[in-house]
Amino acid sequence: MKTLIEFIHERQEAFPGATGELSRLLNDIGIAAKIVNRDINRAGLANILGLEGSTNVQGEEQKKLDVFANEHFIKALRNGGQCCAIVSEENEELITFDSELSNKGRYVVAMDPLDGSSNIDVNVSIGTIFAIWRRTSPVGKPGTKEDFIQPGSKMVAAGYVIYGSSTMLVYSTGAGVHAFTYDPTVGLFILSEESMRIPDGGNIYSVNEANYIYFPEGVKEYIRYCQEDHPETSRPYTTRYIGSLVADFHRNLIRGGIYLYPGTKKNRQGKLRLLYECIPIAFLAEQAGGKASDGFRRILDIRPGTIHQRSPLFVGSSHMVEKAEYFMRYYSRDFETNA
Repeated sequence: MKTLIEFIHERQEAFPGATGELSRLLNDIGIAAKIVNRDINRAGLANILGLEGSTNVQGEEQKKLDVFANEHFIKALRNGGQCCAIVSEENEELITFDSELSNKGRYVVAMDPLDGSSNIDVNVSIGTIFAIWRRTSPVGKPGTKEDFIQPGSKMVAAGYVIYGSSTMLVYSTGAGVHAFTYDPTVGLFILSEESMRIPDGGNIYSVNEANYIYFPEGVKEYIRYCQEDHPETSRPYTTRYIGSLVADFHRNLIRGGIYLYPGTKKNRQGKLRLLYECIPIAFLAEQAGGKASDGFRRILDIRPGTIHQRSPLFVGSSHMVEKAEYFMRYYSRDFETNA
């Protein structure tokens, strides 16, 4: 068995100039994930289910576990000292640390501490998403918002933790996608799959069809295409939708498929956040041989304008994403100008 820390250190040795800082940062994220996992598994007993009574920057009601997870990831990143600034879904403003140690940190982290929180109270898989960039501001001073205004193609690492029937940490530093399963008996993440590849021949589409009437025509046409009977292309496809980005993407990463969260007539930019949802998931998809798009552009080429910017997302097996892009270009050009 190979642990997460052993694997990270082993990979670090392949880069002669590596300082170990990124490795320690990934370890800090793993420590916070263990704590959050522990309390998710005993949430009902610990009285941390239900609403907190506040809203986040997106105007969404915060669950107690949202706040709990956010606090523990912030604490772990602050104590580790490798991170100089954080953008979190749960905080409107940039988070910086007033300490000499953190100001010397060379990395910034964007995160969704608890993705899929609407599923918390019904015991459905939820997750944590994170993205890591090298800072662009001077080392030795607090991080700035400008450190995050970088396209995904500039990121150095991304990943997610999925809290389900087992807890898994999946990450990439640009050299493949690797998965580690948490063993609570020894308190370690153990390597369970190395160099994951998303199957080319996917036949699952994941979308909230309750919003069908608001979708652009390109998405409607693509859904109809998915539902057509066509034996040569394994259609009709199967629809599977959990409502948690991490859980839906993780399933499609293993089995092949496409996840769609398009813009709508009401919300033309969609509801997913570019910096800490779309970009890290897109990074993982491409590292696994898949593709990620906003319907017209590669997600990793989009330069964020604000730290909480939203974006449509089409991600998964390459041929499925390309087919969805074809329908968007043919039927929904008016949405491209609003991208």
